[in-house]
Amino acid sequence: MATSIALSLDNLPSDPLLLVLSFLDFRDLISCSFVSRRLNELTGHNPLWKRLCQKHWLLSEADKTQRGLSWKDLFREYYADLGRYFDYYSTLKKAWDDLKNFLNQKCPRMIASLKEGVREDELDTIEAQIGCKLPNDYRCSYRIHNGQKLVVPGLMGSMALSNHYRSEDLLDIETAAGGFQQRKGMRQCLPLTFCFHTGLSQYMALETTEGRTRSEIFYQCPDQLAQDPSAIDMFITGSNFTEWFTSYVDNVVTGEYPIIRDQIFRYVHDKRCVATTGDITVSVSTSFLPELSSVHPPHFFFTYRIRIEMAKSALPEKACQLDSRYWKITNANGNVEEVRGPGVVGEFPVMTPGKVHEYASCTTFSTTSEYMEGHYTFHRLKNKEEVFDVSIPRFHMVCPPFRESVVRSSSVSEVSAPYDDENSSDTDDYEEGEMRGMNMADPGGRCPRHV
Repeated sequence: MATSIALSLDNLPSDPLLLVLSFLDFRDLISCSFVSRRLNELTGHNPLWKRLCQKHWLLSEADKTQRGLSWKDLFREYYADLGRYFDYYSTLKKAWDDLKNFLNQKCPRMIASLKEGVREDELDTIEAQIGCKLPNDYRCSYRIHNGQKLVVPGLMGSMALSNHYRSEDLLDIETAAGGFQQRKGMRQCLPLTFCFHTGLSQYMALETTEGRTRSEIFYQCPDQLAQDPSAIDMFITGSNFTEWFTSYVDNVVTGEYPIIRDQIFRYVHDKRCVATTGDITVSVSTSFLPELSSVHPPHFFFTYRIRIEMAKSALPEKACQLDSRYWKITNANGNVEEVRGPGVVGEFPVMTPGKVHEYASCTTFSTTSEYMEGHYTFHRLKNKEEVFDVSIPRFHMVCPPFRESVVRSSSVSEVSAPYDDENSSDTDDYEEGEMRGMNMADPGGRCPRHV
């Protein structure tokens, strides 16, 4: 007669048990360690905690060797220090690591501007100073790096258009706290960035008040028609710090933002915005400039960068010169404007095999989005009678969502100002970072027509 054997954890082999345990998070592993002596031994298995250390704290074998601790003890040490940021640390640490690896290769001088992370007690002191709690993901990022020194170029991107230049620094926590806002229209708002050239910042709301949501990140946009100067409209650029920072880093490290003269320029390239005509390819990247835009009156300022390239494989006799440009510009209301003009940026570039010509221009609209398309007209150098058009792909420009101020004076609706909803403007006055013939000191000013 067969004898039945009662199953118990002590009788089961280790390998399948360790496989099951490998699917548990650290809290469940700790709970299992109290179930029995066998599970207590198995839950201390180094590979289990190595996986958790690598996943949550992004630790390597070199980190373990340097600290001289077991994987379990290393996990425990990090959790004791950074446990309140458990849901954010790996995401933000990876973003910072990816950004630094990229900067080392492309913009090395920015690395020197990064500041070491702050201590937990220093963040607590800042909270006491401003009388407001900082979001945990913001605190977590500043434990990794305390922003950057106030230098140019700024970590958060640059833009150059004639007499308007922007380079945004990521503020360290002490400087940010010094700019904490309690004025009407900006109550409980902490600056995240600062631009020396414009004096403007991106802000994070630390409380849900005055129409803002806690943790929301925005550009302030003064209402130019309001009698109450505290009326603040917002171009919203992120619902929380993690979204705002990681999306920016992703655009940087994937090459969506071009690097120009060791600086990050916030032009976004849509891979669909490429058109090839014969041997010539035209591609477009775009950017919205909130600091030159307003909601009241509706004035939305966009800039775009165009790259014209002739294939290296083109025959020498295909060399040509640009004569003129044609634009068809359509705003969100369906209003269309056509613009024709000689050359680009006042120049008539010659295209030869492998030659690249880049320039930037701008346009203003009274609607929050627009699209543009058109063509360049060229002639062959060997035969000026041979004229042909090169397509410019359709590209869309869309401003971030915005929110109107809840403190705007009710008399605003009674104030009128002349504004032509159908008119937009197009200029081609920029070559390699130098825009000419423009005056954009007034955010409400129009980009001059160039036809």
